[in-house]
Amino acid sequence: MYHNPVMLQECLGGLDIKPDGVYVDVTFGGGGHSKAILERLTTGHLIAFDQDADAEKNARTLELSGKRSFTFIESNFRFLKKYLKLHGITEVDGILADLGVSSHQFDEPARGFTIRAEGVLDMRMDQAATKSARDVVNEYDEKDLIHIMSAYGEIRNARTLAREIVNFRMNQPIETNEQLKAIAMKNAPKGRDLKYLAQVFQAIRIEVNEELEALKEFLIQAGEVLKAEGRLVVMSYHSLEDRPVKNFINKGNIKGVDEKDFYGNPIRVLDPVNRKPIVPEAAEIKENSRARSAKLRIGRKRSK
Repeated sequence: MYHNPVMLQECLGGLDIKPDGVYVDVTFGGGGHSKAILERLTTGHLIAFDQDADAEKNARTLELSGKRSFTFIESNFRFLKKYLKLHGITEVDGILADLGVSSHQFDEPARGFTIRAEGVLDMRMDQAATKSARDVVNEYDEKDLIHIMSAYGEIRNARTLAREIVNFRMNQPIETNEQLKAIAMKNAPKGRDLKYLAQVFQAIRIEVNEELEALKEFLIQAGEVLKAEGRLVVMSYHSLEDRPVKNFINKGNIKGVDEKDFYGNPIRVLDPVNRKPIVPEAAEIKENSRARSAKLRIGRKRSK
């Protein structure tokens, strides 16, 4: 089941939709945001991206409904510029990204994303991808596991956990979520076991899907394809996602450093529309727990 889209009205307001504009939803999912954008278009056009085959099925229902202003592209958003060019599009008025894992992916135990149900170790957002969570935990060197757990899960005892994983797999492969959870629970801080498990799964998921690399590539391309005054609207769910988004919108680069041209003027692609991230109202969080950690940032493309 795809849950209600998070901060829908805030996202639509951030895009500042023109009825005749060209917009991109790079994380189609259940199509909630896309459907709302389409309702506001007349002669405009919406292009949607998603690498998940389940999302592609949802997109087909929109195409079959006679929405001629809609195009779906089954691909990761890191290839934004390539696929827009293939469809004859060089500039767009707005881009929306709702990062992370969809509710549907979490709710399907067979996909391996959740810590709350038995499932195989998979975690691939693109089910055609070759690398899965099973490959990571069974084949990565100990030093690489330490890096993943520390950098992507922000786990303090990453070295100990990596050693436990390596010791376990010496006797038998780690095949299921339950096996990985049992290993992790031995090292979880007292009273913080669920948070710890979530961090472990997040770390492996990010590695499997190359999420941070894809995000950084997407941001740079988004800045290039936006028209002057066009909007970039990005919703993130943890600091590892939010940080590069904030840096790119506020500073013009992923690292968040001030860069200046020969005359001392800041080199920036966008101007932030909101200095602080927009967060959901308490009522929305009560209805949709996925919204709890959401942060929304909006950037406006500078005029040349």
